Amino acid sequence: MHQDSKLLWVAGALLAVWGGPVWAAADDLAACDEARSPFAQPLEGSLLGELPARAYWLDAERLLWPGQPANGRYRLLPPQALKVGEAPVQTGWALQPAAPLAPASAERWKFVPAGALLGFSQTPTREALVQALREGWVLASLDPATGALLAHTRLQHPGALDALFAGAAWPLAMGPQVGRGGSSGRVWAPTARRVEVCLYPAPEAAPARRVAARWEAASGSWHWQQPDDLRGWLYTYLVEVQVPGQGWVRQRVTDPYSVSLNANSQRSALLDLDDASLKPSGWSQAAQHPRPRAGLRLHEMVVYELHVRDFSLQDPAVPRALRGKYGAFTVPQSAGMRHLRELARAGVTDLHLLPPFDLSTVPEQGCVSPDVPRAAPDSDAQQAAVMKVAGQDCFNWGYDPQHFNAPEGSFASSAMDPAARVREFRQMVMGLHRAGLRVGMDVVYNHTSHAGQAAKSVLDRVVPGYYQRLNGEGVVERSTCCDNTATEHAMMDKLMSDSVLLWARHYALDSFRFDLMGHQPRAAMLAMQARLKKELGRDILFIGEGWNFGEVANGARFRQAIQTELAGDGIGTFSDRARDALRGGSFGSVAELMAAKGWSNGLLESGNRAQQLQAADQIRLGLAGTLRDYRFVQADGQLRRGAELPYGGGGAGYAAQPGEAVAYVENHDNHTLFDANVLKMPASSTALERLQAQTVAGAAVLFSQGVAYIHAGQELLRSKSLDRNSYDSGDWFNRYDPTLRDNGFAAGLPPATDNGRDFEALKPLLRLAHAKPSSAQIEQARRAFLDLLRIRDGSSLFRLGSAEEVQKRLRLHNTGPQQDPALIVAELDGEGWSGAGARGLLLVLNGAAQSRQLALPQLATQGWRLHPQLARPGAGDPRIAREARWRGGQLTMPSRSVAVYVR
Repeated sequence: MHQDSKLLWVAGALLAVWGGPVWAAADDLAACDEARSPFAQPLEGSLLGELPARAYWLDAERLLWPGQPANGRYRLLPPQALKVGEAPVQTGWALQPAAPLAPASAERWKFVPAGALLGFSQTPTREALVQALREGWVLASLDPATGALLAHTRLQHPGALDALFAGAAWPLAMGPQVGRGGSSGRVWAPTARRVEVCLYPAPEAAPARRVAARWEAASGSWHWQQPDDLRGWLYTYLVEVQVPGQGWVRQRVTDPYSVSLNANSQRSALLDLDDASLKPSGWSQAAQHPRPRAGLRLHEMVVYELHVRDFSLQDPAVPRALRGKYGAFTVPQSAGMRHLRELARAGVTDLHLLPPFDLSTVPEQGCVSPDVPRAAPDSDAQQAAVMKVAGQDCFNWGYDPQHFNAPEGSFASSAMDPAARVREFRQMVMGLHRAGLRVGMDVVYNHTSHAGQAAKSVLDRVVPGYYQRLNGEGVVERSTCCDNTATEHAMMDKLMSDSVLLWARHYALDSFRFDLMGHQPRAAMLAMQARLKKELGRDILFIGEGWNFGEVANGARFRQAIQTELAGDGIGTFSDRARDALRGGSFGSVAELMAAKGWSNGLLESGNRAQQLQAADQIRLGLAGTLRDYRFVQADGQLRRGAELPYGGGGAGYAAQPGEAVAYVENHDNHTLFDANVLKMPASSTALERLQAQTVAGAAVLFSQGVAYIHAGQELLRSKSLDRNSYDSGDWFNRYDPTLRDNGFAAGLPPATDNGRDFEALKPLLRLAHAKPSSAQIEQARRAFLDLLRIRDGSSLFRLGSAEEVQKRLRLHNTGPQQDPALIVAELDGEGWSGAGARGLLLVLNGAAQSRQLALPQLATQGWRLHPQLARPGAGDPRIAREARWRGGQLTMPSRSVAVYVR
C-alpha cells in the first residue's frame, strides 16, 4: 500500500506525509471549541478534485464499472498513483473479470447499468481493503498494450462497507451510554482513520476533555469510555475522513444517534433515557399514565394530524410561555385540550404529530415573529412580511430532519437544556394519553435536511457517501425534495429501525406515519414492524405515504413500500383514489385546479357523466376499504373486483385487508379542503354551502372501512388563505384556532414562493366575503363532524376486520350505468356481528348542489329510521331531521348532505 511513499502537498504551509496524519497535541482543545475552530478542518488536500463516482464497490470482492468493456485492463489504485497518459501503471491491485453475481446480489444491484464486473487477481487482506476504502482508492482502466492510464473513477462504496462491517455492527447499541459505572459512546465510522470525543460539562461551557476513541475492526465502529458518570455533559465527535474533492478533513460533528442536544443542535447530550430525572411524575405508573385503547388494530384507527406549534398558538387559555410548546398539552382546560378530549370521546383514536424530532430550519433560540400588517384580504403585504423573516421565524412543518432520535428544541421551554425537551415531550404524551388519545408521530427517514459538507449535515460528514442515495455520478439524489437517504444500505436501515424503536420504547408512542415511505424497501419496513412487536410485546401500527416516484420508482432499486406492494402486510398507505374523486385534482395551476372538480364540490354539476360515474365508483370502493378483491357492480354494469376499477393506468383497488388503505380528503400537504372548495365551487356559493360540501366529503372518509385520517382543523373549516404549500409559511398562514374565532380564510395572498404565479386568479377569490364562515358556522361544522364521528365510533360495522366480512356485510345500492352518481348509498348488515349496535345501517351521501330522490324498493319493508345522532336537537345539519325522508322505499335527500338510517 506504499505506506512509506511521501506525498508533498502545499496548501499554505501544510506539509503531510502519506499515511501519517498530522494531529495537534492530545491536550489541545481548540478543535473542540466552536469559537476557535471550524466544524470542518482541512488536514490534507485531495489529488482527485471533483472526480465523479461512476463505479460501484459491490461487496468485499467485486467491483462494477458501468459502460466499460468486460475484457479491458483494470487496476484499483491509490490516488497518489494517478499519472494520466504515462506508462506503465504498476502500483495498486490488478483486477480481472469476475463470475456473474448470485441472484440475490444481481437483484440488489439491478439498477446499475451493465459494464465491467471485476474481481481481484489476488485477494487483498481485510485490513488492506479497509485502508483502501478509507483512502478513497480509485478504479482505473489501462491501455491493454502499454499499461498507461486511460480513465479513472471514484467508487461508490456502500456495498463494500455493508459486506465488511454490517453483520457485526447491526447488533451493537450505537449512541451514548451513561451511568454510575461510567460513560461511553459508540459511533459507526468505518472510513474514518481517527475518531476522538470532545466533552463539555454544560451546554454552553468550554470543552473540558478530548478523548480518543478505539477502533473496532469487526464492526467498523469507534468506541470510547470514561470511568466517571458524565450524565448531563455534552459531547461532539472529531472524525477524520476523506471527503471527495477535498481530501482528509477533521469533522467536528454531533452524534447521528443523539438522544438530545443543546440549542440549535451544536452538541449532543449524554443522557440516560431511563433516568428517573427525565421522567415526569407518574410516567412509569399505569394508573397515572394510562395507555388508551390498548390492543387497537390497524383497521380501527381514526387519526388526527396536528402540528405541535399550531395547536396552542392561538389559544388564550394557554399560558403565553407554553404556547407553541410541548407543555401546552398539559393545560387540561385550554380550548385545544377540551377539543381534543371531545374528539377522543367521539372516536378519534390516535393523534399524529407532524415531525417533532430535531429539525434544522427553526432557530431554537431567538426566532422572530413577523410584524404582519392589517391589510386587505387580497393584499400581498401579509405574505411579504411573513416571508421576509421565513428563515428566522419560529415555524416549519418539520420535514427537515437533522437528528432522528432527539426531540425538537424549539417546542421545549428551554432549547439549551437537553433534559427539558425529553421531559416535556413525555409530559405531552401523558397529557394526550390522559385525554384518551394514543400518540403517534410523523417520521421522515427518506431524506435529511443537508448532506455533504453543509454545517447541518451529520450522516454524510461521519461516513461520506454512505447514508445518502447517489446517482450514477455519485451525486446525492433529491427526488423527495431534499437529500435522499438510502435505507437499502444496512446501517441506514439500522438507524431507522433503532430510531423507531427508541421513540416507541422511551416515549410510549403507539403508531407512526412514514413520510414518503415508498422510498424505503418493503423488507425494511416489515423487519422493523416485526422487531418492535418482539422487543416491546405490543403492536406498533404503521401507516405511510406509499407513492411510487423518483429514482426508486417501479422497483428500480428494490421492492418498495408502496401501495401495490404492501397488500397483506398490515401497513396502511394513503389512498389517492377516493381522495381525488371527492375533492378533485390537487396539482397544477389555479386554472387547472378550478377545472378539476370533485364529486363533493362541483363535478356533479359539470355535465360530464363519465367522470361522475368514475368518481362515484371510486368513492364506493373507498367505503369498502379500497380492497382489490371487493366485488361490486361498476358503472359499466359488470360485477368486477376493485382492482379492475380503472385508476391512473392501473387498478383502483390495491389493499388485501381493511386498514391497508388510509382514507383521507385533506392533510398538511396541498390546499386544505376548505380552500380547495373555494377554488372549485361557484364563487356565489355561501359559507353554509361550503360547510355542507366539506361535511359530505368528510363523511366519505369517516364511513370508509380501514384507517380514517383527519387533518387538524378540517372539522373547523380550516383555511390557509389558499396557500398550496404552507411548509414554511409561518404562523400567519398555518393558524389553527380551537376557539372557533377565525378559520384563517382571506388573511391575504399566500406566500409568493409557491403561489405567486396565480396571484391574479386568487385575488377575486379572497375578496369573497360571503365565503368566510362565521364563528357560529365553524361551530356548526364542528358539530356536524362530531355527529359523523360518533356514528362511526358507535358501530363496529365501520371496523370490519377482514376482506371477507366487508364483502359479506357491505352492500352498495344505486350502482351500474343507470345510477344517479350524486347519491352514494351503502348498506352495512349487522346481523350476528358483535358491536354492530343495530341490525343494519344505511349510509346515504348526496354530493349534488340540489336535493335528490331515489327509489330503493328492495329495502322498503326493512323498517329504517333516522340515526338518533342525526335526529336529535342540536345536530350539526338540522336539515336532515327536517328534510331527509325515507318512506316506502323512496329516499329524499337535501343538497350536499349525509344521512344514516338504522334498523
